[in-house]
Amino acid sequence: MSQSEPRRSVIAILPVNDLAQAEQFFAVLGFSSRNGSSAEYRLLETADGEELHLTQAVPGWVEAGRNPFGLYFRRPDVDALAQAFAGQVLEKEGPSVRPWGMYEFAVNGPDCVLVRIGWPVRKG
Repeated sequence: MSQSEPRRSVIAILPVNDLAQAEQFFAVLGFSSRNGSSAEYRLLETADGEELHLTQAVPGWVEAGRNPFGLYFRRPDVDALAQAFAGQVLEKEGPSVRPWGMYEFAVNGPDCVLVRIGWPVRKG
C-alpha cells in the first residue's frame, strides 16, 4: 500500500495473550506484520491496506472462554476462507445467509475472540 496520503479509517486494537499465535491466525486472512511492530505491539496489514493491531494483554485481562471481544471481516471470498478455517467453523452447516443479509460464518480466534467473516447477499 502506498504511504502517500492518509485516509480515514477505523483500526481495531485487539489484546491477546500470545502475539505470535495471533499473528499466525490472522495470516490466514492475509495479514502480515509491518514496520513499526514491537515485542508487545504488532501492526498487521493486508496487501489491500486493511489494518489490525495486536497488543500484549495484561495478565488476567483476556480469558479464553470469557473473551468479550469480537471482530467482523467483510470479505467477498467467504467460501474460500471457510475452507481455510476447515474444522474451526462454529456453525455445523458452514457459511449461510443470515437474517441481516450477510452470507457468513464464525470461528474462535486467538483467546476465543469471536471472528465473523461475511459478505452482503446480492438482492434480486
